Amino acid sequence: MRETQIMMALFGVTPDDLKKITQIALSKGGDYADLYFEYSTANELSLRDGEVNSASSHIDYGMGVRVLSGDRTGYAYTEVTTMEEMVKAAKAASAIASQKGNSNKLENINITPLSKKGRGYYPVKKSWEEVNILSKAPFLQQLNELVFAADNRVNKVMARISDSNSKILFFNSQGTLACDTRPMFSIVATCIMESNGKVENNSVSKSFRGGFEFLTDNLIKELSAEVVSRTAFLFDAIRPKGGEMPVVMAAGSSGILLHEAIGHAFEADFNRMNTSIFSDKMGEKICSEEISVVDDGTIPFNRGSINIDDEGVLGQKTYMVKEGILNSYLHDRISANYYKTAPTGNGRRESFRHIPLPRMRATYMENGKSTEEQIISSVKKGVYAKNFSNGQVQIGAGDFTFFVKFGYLIENGKLTTPIKDINIIGNGPEALAGITAVASNNIIDDSTWICGKEQYCPVSCGMPSVLVNKLTVGGDD
Repeated sequence: MRETQIMMALFGVTPDDLKKITQIALSKGGDYADLYFEYSTANELSLRDGEVNSASSHIDYGMGVRVLSGDRTGYAYTEVTTMEEMVKAAKAASAIASQKGNSNKLENINITPLSKKGRGYYPVKKSWEEVNILSKAPFLQQLNELVFAADNRVNKVMARISDSNSKILFFNSQGTLACDTRPMFSIVATCIMESNGKVENNSVSKSFRGGFEFLTDNLIKELSAEVVSRTAFLFDAIRPKGGEMPVVMAAGSSGILLHEAIGHAFEADFNRMNTSIFSDKMGEKICSEEISVVDDGTIPFNRGSINIDDEGVLGQKTYMVKEGILNSYLHDRISANYYKTAPTGNGRRESFRHIPLPRMRATYMENGKSTEEQIISSVKKGVYAKNFSNGQVQIGAGDFTFFVKFGYLIENGKLTTPIKDINIIGNGPEALAGITAVASNNIIDDSTWICGKEQYCPVSCGMPSVLVNKLTVGGDD
């Protein structure tokens, strides 16, 4: 209760104020209303040409009012939390959502603070708000020196540290009162090498929900070694011939394919609108019984974790696919009401300026029974995709194209020639159904993944190594 009192003081509101604004929001009729308050600070520090030479800070503050009336949603926000401006926002949201203009005055709202377990999934030892720029700069300088010292082909290093802290207060017409403090830390390093006129580059990033204690010498050493080895790898890699073939997806960042090509199709708004290929497949077998796909908001310090979502629902772990069976969609309050089920804690928004939507958190596949070595040895001719990056997906049908920065050819059950810069082309549901082996080496990738479904939200992804029996590999003709 003390945390909610601190948050209400931060935004200058009382329980009576919250009730009043909510009642005004429902004054023209409506089934439900909620209020979302946000105070976020963000800082960024960059290194280029051997110097820490760029810094920026940003503060965002405001609140939004949402009203649901049947199938209509009214939303308005203000960057000033005076009672006058919040009342204006409530009236605007009410007018947008109103269908008949009938009054729906709430006589009583009993406030029930939402209780989170312990200190939540991302307790902080030292807040970023306590740290000044002089404490961060040496880490970037150390990173620059380590990368240059590791390989004489390095000719440029770019690096960036960013941190943020968001304080959230939520209240709705059901009386739920919830709050959260959400830290975020990210570091990105890009290495450019040149050898005999040939230039290669690669980037590595790490991101966590955590405080200054996550920025350590060991993290810098790990990051520098990884970005150097990944960039150096590319000098010996080729673009292979393309065609249809088996693809072994390595553990870790391959999970972005799971997120984009499959995970979006499990978000309940797409299914409610019948635009997902899985709209009529709840309870059906859609892949091997060895496969379970999870969206999880409860992994400690994970970039995608949430103590509460942006609708005041506790973070939780949701099995979308359980032993090959489509088990659950990812729900916000709207879709949960439509499907007559409980929300899954997936109502997320970019900021107080946006309405919540069903969004993923940390999406991954659970371990299978094979080893990666067994999977690779079963492939006569194919590719091993090690590092996935960007791609394009048609969410309704699930057709995708993903870019793989590097990997290996598989020939007669062994990894042979290094490869780079290939596209993997296929269909998400077909690829899921085409997974014939799953390893027991699941890795949750801690890179700076961002989901851009209408709004931007931090997410993470992961996967054990898997064998997809057939995908199109785009390489040289």
